[in-house]
Amino acid sequence: MFSFKSVVTVTFTLFAIIDIVGGLPAIIGVRQHLKNFSPAIASISAGALMIFFLFMGETFLHLVGIDVKSFALAGSVVIFILAMEMILGINLFKTNPDEAHSGNFIPLAFPLIAGSGTLTTIISLRSVYGVWEILIGIIINVFIVYIVLRSMGWIERRLGKTGLAAIKKFFGVVLLAIAIKIFSAYVKF
Repeated sequence: MFSFKSVVTVTFTLFAIIDIVGGLPAIIGVRQHLKNFSPAIASISAGALMIFFLFMGETFLHLVGIDVKSFALAGSVVIFILAMEMILGINLFKTNPDEAHSGNFIPLAFPLIAGSGTLTTIISLRSVYGVWEILIGIIINVFIVYIVLRSMGWIERRLGKTGLAAIKKFFGVVLLAIAIKIFSAYVKF
């Protein structure tokens, strides 16, 4: 059954895991090395990847013999680790933007926008929410990503390094709560 409340929850969950504002320092660094930076191409590429994973992710899991419950639990651990990175300011998942050749897709669309955490979250959400609710949440987030990418210079000037760091830590706490919620949905204490 379609629920507006679920759409809001999915949208905020994806917004927190995508962390487009918290990822601005990395995105700004990548943009400086790109000759043909396109917010539209980066946003659409990330959205297409998320939608593809929404519909084909479960099929892929069955091909490799993993059930959604196991993947959701693994996803909650990945989300937990990403949250700890954001809160503690450490990097466990490493990407090297300097090695990118296709700029708008790699590393912008994947992994900076639609990274492993985002794709894991989509599969985890699929076990709790309906496809339409997740799809609408993805589309809203792609639109937000596009607006942020188009406004990068303005946002950077307004927030400054301290503001970007504070936002990243806030969304880290939100992700931590989401990870615990997903984990507790499958593990009974």
